[in-house]
Parts: sequence; C-alpha cells; structure tokens
Amino acid sequence: MKVVETPLPGLLILELAVFSDTRGFFLESYNARVLAERAGITASFVQDNHSRSARGVLRGLHYQIRHPQGKLVRVVAGAVFDVVVDLRRSSTAFGRWNGVELSADNKRMAWIPPGFAHGFLVLSESADVLYKTTDYWYPEHERTLLWNDPALGIGWPLSGEPMLSAKDRAGQALSAAETFA
Repeated sequence: MKVVETPLPGLLILELAVFSDTRGFFLESYNARVLAERAGITASFVQDNHSRSARGVLRGLHYQIRHPQGKLVRVVAGAVFDVVVDLRRSSTAFGRWNGVELSADNKRMAWIPPGFAHGFLVLSESADVLYKTTDYWYPEHERTLLWNDPALGIGWPLSGEPMLSAKDRAGQALSAAETFA
C-alpha cells in the first residue's frame, strides 16, 4: 500500500497493492495491521455501507456533528469524484476542500478522519461506493453542508445540474453550518 498525503491534514489517499494476471486480480482492501503501520490509522470500524448511484448523482456533503464518523471509502464499480471539506475550526485547513477520483479502475481508497464533511459525484453510468465508518449513523446528528456554497468553491466536474436528494438540496452554507472545535 502506498500512502498519499493531501493538502488537508489527516486526509489520506491509499493506493492498494494489486496483483493481476490472466485470471483477473487480487487486492487486500482492509488489513488493520497494514493500515496502522503504513498510514497510522488505528481506528475501529463499526459499520459497512454500500451505495449505488446513477451518473450525475451528487451525494453530500454529509457529516455528523455528534458521533463524528471516520470513513474508509472505495469504489468497486464505476467512478466518482470524491470530495471532503475540513470542518475542524482548529485545523489550518478549515473550510478548504479536496477532491479525488476514486474508481474501480484505479482502486484507490480515501481515509477521511472525523471532522470532515464528505460527498461524491458519480462520473460513470453508475457507481457502487463501499465505506467503513468508525461510528454508527445517527440521523438526528447528521448535517449537510451545501454542495455548491460559493464560499467553498468546490470544482465539481459537472455539466449541468446534478441529481440531488431534498436533504442535499437544503444543505447549509459553511457560514451557517455547525462545525467542530
């Protein structure tokens, strides 16, 4: 596994070792010892999630203000533009975003520590996104940051309007959002 640091402290891109031959490929998508030794990730994961979305669907930007979740995210079919926003006021990167393509082809994963809002835009006909979380989903603590807040200036690779849920359409601007210490 190769660990790639990003401009946002704590956010890591993990490039997995892939062993391919004429039969296909093999990769180890999760190994607690390797994550701890190579990336310093010692989180315990309590929940696995799987979403499937069509081209042009934008999910996010979600976070939990109480019971914040760390997420280990990967795409097993298709491709997404994965985005996080640092919501930790104590961070030198507060309010900044980072985006990266995660796909079944590049087999990258993203480690998103607690304190970030997370979302993605589907770039392929459909995409299956799997992610492990460090805490359970608590709908009463879930918050949504506005995906197109001009103060964030996220460079979504869009042509036209994305498909959004009502919850995502009603997200809060950073200036009005609850954030972390």
